[in-house]
Amino acid sequence: MAETATPAPAPTTPRAGTPQGGQRPRGGRRDDRRNPRSEEPKQFEEVVINIDRVARVVKGGRRFRFKALVVVGDRKSKVGVGVAKGADVQAAISKATDVAKKGMVTIPVVNSTIPHDAEVKLSGARVLIKPAAPGTGVIAGGVVRQIIGVTGITNLLSKSLGSTNKVNIAYATVQALTSLVPKDQWLNAPKAPSKKAKKEEA
Repeated sequence: MAETATPAPAPTTPRAGTPQGGQRPRGGRRDDRRNPRSEEPKQFEEVVINIDRVARVVKGGRRFRFKALVVVGDRKSKVGVGVAKGADVQAAISKATDVAKKGMVTIPVVNSTIPHDAEVKLSGARVLIKPAAPGTGVIAGGVVRQIIGVTGITNLLSKSLGSTNKVNIAYATVQALTSLVPKDQWLNAPKAPSKKAKKEEA
């Protein structure tokens, strides 16, 4: 008997917008979730030190809100602390970050440490900071360590005395850093030679 040839199947053309294999691409939302977009590096580093739930007594009962303590720094010479309240945690952190950025101060950093000792008493908190030799590291704990961590200072000795209120300790630490005076502004700092002295030497 003569063999009958079966016709070959007609080639299927892929639909528009589908790859050559015929599979449809996955949704954009899932791809975005697996491959997050590369964001620009932030100029300031934000650290949430503490979050408290506060209550206000009203006629119908208590109204709860959240209070956030945030420190912001650029790991070079700027640092700021902010406290704010919000209806939820994210709102409180966002407001506190804005407050910290508005109140940033510049501190003198010499060889990755501070130029001299400083002690500040604010309310019930008292903070003492001292310069340290290279390789010492940051000898601090709690709030002071978190604040120093965003300033760019890598060698420091500190001691927190008195109150354990984190807000007072944070503001006392920033005030102690603000009170530092650069070495070239000390009263006994060596003065630069004047133009007249330079001419005489020449």
